[in-house]
Amino acid sequence: MYQILLKQIEAIIDDKLPLVTNLSNVSALLYKLENINWCGFYLSDDKNLYLGPFQGEVACTTIPFNKGVCGAAFTRKETVIVPNVNEFEGHIACSSASKSEIVTPIILNDKVVAVIDIDAPIFDRFHNEEKIFLEEVAKILAPLFR
Repeated sequence: MYQILLKQIEAIIDDKLPLVTNLSNVSALLYKLENINWCGFYLSDDKNLYLGPFQGEVACTTIPFNKGVCGAAFTRKETVIVPNVNEFEGHIACSSASKSEIVTPIILNDKVVAVIDIDAPIFDRFHNEEKIFLEEVAKILAPLFR
């Protein structure tokens, strides 16, 4: 399934379109993943992460670089998988329905420009397979941030 989604993402990306348009369509494709209840993007404005295109319930609008799972992925420049959000110190609970989370940074020229954030309503939803997949998605999307 992940290989099919990667091909679909590559097919819909158009660098002639605005960033928000591309990210909106990618979030719609990612929302097809099983057992998730939120997916989307937080973009960097060099001060904080702010809410970008997403699918799911209303979300937090601004996240400091040093807070939550998104802030951890941003600061570490690496994917962060949280099997149980209740056990992650500093977790930002935008939705009480979310039980696990994965966040992957989008890196361009060694700078994190955004993160891909996906939440699940079940514990221990995300593993190495999703990590590899989302890191490929991030590589595909990074050039759009020029």
